[in-house]
Formats: sequence, C-alpha cells, structure tokens
Amino acid sequence: MSARLKLTLSYAGFLMIAGVLLLAVVYLFLLRYVPDAQIHANMRVPNRGDLVRAFVPPTIAALVFLLGLGLVGGWFLAGRMLAPLTRLNEAARLAAEGSLSHRVDMPGAKDEFRDLADVFDTMLARLEAHVEEQRRFAANASHELRTPLAISQTMLEVAREDPERDVDLLIDRLQDVNARAIALTEALLLLARADRGTFDRERVELSLLAEDAVESLHPLADRCSVTLDIRGTTAFVNGSPALLQQLIVNLVHNAIVHNLPKDGRVEVRTEMTQQGTVAVIENTGEAIPSHLLATLVEPFQRGVGRFRSKDATHAGAGLGLAIAEGIARAHGGTLELEPRSGGGLVVTVRLPVE
Repeated sequence: MSARLKLTLSYAGFLMIAGVLLLAVVYLFLLRYVPDAQIHANMRVPNRGDLVRAFVPPTIAALVFLLGLGLVGGWFLAGRMLAPLTRLNEAARLAAEGSLSHRVDMPGAKDEFRDLADVFDTMLARLEAHVEEQRRFAANASHELRTPLAISQTMLEVAREDPERDVDLLIDRLQDVNARAIALTEALLLLARADRGTFDRERVELSLLAEDAVESLHPLADRCSVTLDIRGTTAFVNGSPALLQQLIVNLVHNAIVHNLPKDGRVEVRTEMTQQGTVAVIENTGEAIPSHLLATLVEPFQRGVGRFRSKDATHAGAGLGLAIAEGIARAHGGTLELEPRSGGGLVVTVRLPVE
C-alpha cells in the first residue's frame, strides 16, 4: 500500500474507533441506568430495550457516514500532507537521472518538510558543483597528460624525417618532456591522496618542516634572485609529515617562481594561536587582479598574467596551490589568499591542533 492509502485508512480507523468509544460511553454511563423492564407510569415511558432499538439504526448509519467521511477526508488530507514529498521524490528522480540543476524550491511556511527540502536543495547544489569540478578537472588532466605525449610524438616524427638529426639533443628534449609528464602524474596522485584523506596522523612540528622546505629551495631561490626569510615560533599540528612537507614546499616554491625579476623576497612565518597552527608565506611580486586571485587554487590554473621567473625549471602544471589547498582541507584546515600591499601574494594556512 502507498503511504497515502495507509494514512487514509489510519484517519478512517481513528474516526471509527472514536465513534465506537463514544457509543460505549453513552451505553455505559447512560443506558445502563434505564431499567429493562416495563416502566409503569401515567404515560408510556420507553425502557432500555426500546431505547436500544431506536438508537441502533441511526448509530449504524452514523458509523457508516463517519467511515465514508474518514476515507474521503483522509485521502484528501493525506494528499495535502504528502504533496511536499511528491516534489522531493520528483527532484530525487531527476537527480538520479543526472539532472542536478533541478531544485525543489518548496513554497509555504517553514516547517519540517520545508527544512528537508532546503537541505536537499543545498545537497544538490554541492553535488552539482562537485560534479562540475570533477568534469573540469578530468578534462584539464586529460589535456595536460596528452600534451607531453603529443610533444614526444612530434619530436620523434620530425627526427625520423630529418637525416641529419642530433640524437643527443633529441634524447635531452625527450627526457625533459618525460620529466614533466612524471611530475604531472605524481602531482595528480598527490592531489587525489589529499582529497581522499587516507593517511596516518601524528604530531608534527610544522615550523621544522618549514625550515626544511626553505633549506631545500635555497638553490632555486638563488637562481631566481629571491631572498628567503623564515621566522616565527614553534608550531605543532597533527597530520601527515609527508603531506604537510609538500604543502609548505609547494607554497614556498610558488612564492619563489612567481616573484620579482630580481631582488625578490619570500617570508615564511609559523605560529601557534588559540584557534590552532598558522603558517604564512608572503612574497613580493606583481599586483594580482582580484578576479584572478579567486581562481588560483583551482587545478591547472597557472595564473595567466603573473610573472614567472625565467630560471624556473619548467612551466608548472597549475597544481601547486590546488594541492596545497587540498592538503590543508584534508587536515581540517583552510588556505586563504590575499594580495600583498605593494604587489605579491600572502598565503595563510590555518590548521587545527587536534
């Protein structure tokens, strides 16, 4: 039976039970005090049997009427009560078919059904945004992975047609292209690992990881004419040492390669606050438009228009900040970007201690 039919039968049954109880009350507290024998008086007085015989037929008719009223009224009321569920069911069916853009948009006063519809709409909006992000990511990843393969194929075809080809030069170029493809694949795997959140947690000294990251990137900073400065206090966080190390390395590397052509500066700070652990990476550079700032953490966004040091090893895949944001989110934290006064970028990572 459908929910509407069950509610209808429940309403009708309730009315019938109420009617029977009312009749029982009348019999127990009224008719039982009327004698069943003939009552002698100046005029004829009906006894209990007379009253029962007169009372039963209209009582049965009233019960039949109540049954019909309960079925008709219950069917109508149940339809009114279940109408919001019909809208929700239609939205769920469309979502199952792949149409995530449909919304319930429940009208009327705010009640339990309206709250359920609002939560359902919020869920659909998040699912739609997530699916769209995944589609865009898959398309960009396919393009990025196809590019080095296409370059390698072109190099080999040109070399096959050139009788005076330089084999050593071809090998060097293919090695560079292969290194970029490997780095891109590793970055994609790291991003997927961070998004899944499948890693062991332990107490990590984030300030020490920052020092190690700065030390490992000093050669790159020297080639790019960038000065690295690290300061702050001891800061601890629970998480994956490898992922947190990659988080700091990505942010410092991004700050180095997107800096001034010369005399650039990168400052790394760590501290403990009441809300948790904070790491700030601030770098000089060109002013970043506000419309570009919001897209920098999206995968494969290279920040078109930003200066990139010519001493950087190769053009990035646009995954550095996306990986950093994914790692921060996997640790229950946030990554915030804001333009630096005078040009450049300030990246603030906030991580909970527990």
